[in-house]
Amino acid sequence: MKALFASVYMFLFTAAAFAMQQPPTEPQSEFVPIDQLPPAEQLPAAPLLVAAYAFAWLAVFFYVWTVWRRLSKVEAELRVFEKRQSQRGPSR
Repeated sequence: MKALFASVYMFLFTAAAFAMQQPPTEPQSEFVPIDQLPPAEQLPAAPLLVAAYAFAWLAVFFYVWTVWRRLSKVEAELRVFEKRQSQRGPSR
């Protein structure tokens, strides 16, 4: 039964992948510089790439900053706890 489900799922996923492929186009006969391409075929990848990296680095820095703040709070609480334990005196 598991093999049947696996084969059906595999067929569905590969069929979807084949359905999303673009139809073949005629091959280019020579090199075409990017500034001579029509605007529909040019990709503004550089600004998107810079924005994605900036977002990722900001997210990493924000995460590290929040962990640092939480860790400093825990360290402060531990100092308070150690101070209370030393004032209380030695326990059994």
